[in-house]
Amino acid sequence: MDIRPASTAAELLAAGHLFDAPPREEWAARFLAADGHVMLIAYVDGVPAGFVSGIEMLHPDKGTEMCLYELGVDGPFRRRGIGGALTRALVDLARGRGCYDVWVGVEPDNEAALATYRSAGAGADGRFTMLVWEFGGGADGRQP
Repeated sequence: MDIRPASTAAELLAAGHLFDAPPREEWAARFLAADGHVMLIAYVDGVPAGFVSGIEMLHPDKGTEMCLYELGVDGPFRRRGIGGALTRALVDLARGRGCYDVWVGVEPDNEAALATYRSAGAGADGRFTMLVWEFGGGADGRQP
């Protein structure tokens, strides 16, 4: 397995099968061009097998932290340690960039995600609740 940062929209489009919806070239380019946005892709025998995305957030009185935005591993490659390796790679990258922590929101019944993040060293802080404002767009970001 080889984990490397995506640097072109073409790389993200080639890994499109890993995402919830087909990536758009314009959005892929914008993601990669934005400061503090990170996309790591795991390759197995040259095939995109998984990804993790992270976004740095800077606050005037706290410094910079990293949000693990999304982790995905293609079905045939699951349960091989790829998710944990991607998570550890993002954590290491965030530490190297001077972030004071990395956080991720997880549904409490998503046992696979919880196990993956815990195996990579994460622990529950016992304080997190996520509230959402939904605007009616679908998973692909398009308005109905």
